[in-house]
Amino acid sequence: MVAPQQMVDRLNRGVSRRNARWTFVRDHAFGDALTLRRFRLGNGLTVLTLVDRQAPTVSYHTWFRVGSKHERPGKTGLAHLFEHLMFNATRAHPLGDFDRLMEQAGAEANAATWTDWTYYYENAPRGALRLLVELESDRMANLLLRAPQVASEKEVVANERKLRVEDDIEGKALELLYSTAFLRHPYRWPTIGWMKDIRGFTVRDCQQFYRTHYAPANATLVIAGDFEERRALALVQERYGRFGKTSPTEAVAHAREPSQRSERVAQLRAPTPAEKLLLGYHAPAFSDPDTPALVVASELLFGGRSSRIHQLLCVDEEIALSVRGSIAPFVDPGLFEMWISVRRGKRRHDALRLLEREIGRLGSQGPTVAEMEKATSQLELSFLHGMETAGGKAEQIGFYETVVGDGSAIFDRLEAYRHVTDSDVARVVRRHLRPSRRTRIEILPGGS
Repeated sequence: MVAPQQMVDRLNRGVSRRNARWTFVRDHAFGDALTLRRFRLGNGLTVLTLVDRQAPTVSYHTWFRVGSKHERPGKTGLAHLFEHLMFNATRAHPLGDFDRLMEQAGAEANAATWTDWTYYYENAPRGALRLLVELESDRMANLLLRAPQVASEKEVVANERKLRVEDDIEGKALELLYSTAFLRHPYRWPTIGWMKDIRGFTVRDCQQFYRTHYAPANATLVIAGDFEERRALALVQERYGRFGKTSPTEAVAHAREPSQRSERVAQLRAPTPAEKLLLGYHAPAFSDPDTPALVVASELLFGGRSSRIHQLLCVDEEIALSVRGSIAPFVDPGLFEMWISVRRGKRRHDALRLLEREIGRLGSQGPTVAEMEKATSQLELSFLHGMETAGGKAEQIGFYETVVGDGSAIFDRLEAYRHVTDSDVARVVRRHLRPSRRTRIEILPGGS
């Protein structure tokens, strides 16, 4: 097997353009049998490769370090709009060509946008790699942004907002939660954007956003699966190396969110037969040392039908129909969300009292040994299940690279879960799950 540096030296021979010359950065063990390698083109593009012969498929991900956090008031929703615009025409491919070529190759393609990132992916037979490189490199630099296409996608997004937010109780409640819990940080506006902003986007807005954020230095490619590494790098060099070197996107100066000192409460009238509660406790960033223990605490409280809160509220007291909780995996501090759907005829205040009592008990007494073993086993099983396919591996690598700054840190997180102790859980519960750090949305029957 050719060493990575020797491979890079061969690829660089005869290449005159500095932006197309490779640098091998480093490699990392990825589990017991695989190796994740990091390369960088002269124009700033980062490429992570993971050769995995488990199946004759390849997964190709492009992660851009841009999400709703990188927008500004009055222009919210641009990052999500671009997720739609990127499937339109380019200089080389007319409208519809991308989907047609993907279908012919037997590939699946999609995209996602959130607060801190936008990514595009294809899962395909291994023989389709050249096509994937060609299409993704083309739309990174040659997207056509014209008035008819922008107007059409704005209408699609506006209808999506109506369906997922304005006509959806949960969507409305989440929007109210984040706009109430955050006073300054851009997490306070929704990823899909405010309707007024969506309606107001211009072609110029889109062109400026594209030039600012869709640049090689602001992107990471992840190639995972059954492929020949040298050939893949040569294809990337050929297609992306023609793009000039650009300065990395300037970091957006986010206003620091002030500490919350008392609970905030808002009410939402909705067409629901019974009351609901949505709670958001301020939680640390995904990379914070407290987060693994808080994730274990979430598993103890809400992880399935045997969890503490489900047993207490749904089984023992029969006060709730369903409960769930999750921690937002954001680059900056986010929220630990908790949902309680109260049974008809029961009172939300009673459900909240019982929830607070159980959180207090976990914070004072900690979990049992059996609970800890079960929670960490469930987290490990979920982790491994998400890594079964090349696409699953590529998605996790891209996420950790973008959110943590290191695509190889995936297994570090698994080890962190394994090393969480009962005292760690009790400590983070006492620290982060205090009523003074909470925003409470009360969803009451009566809306239209």
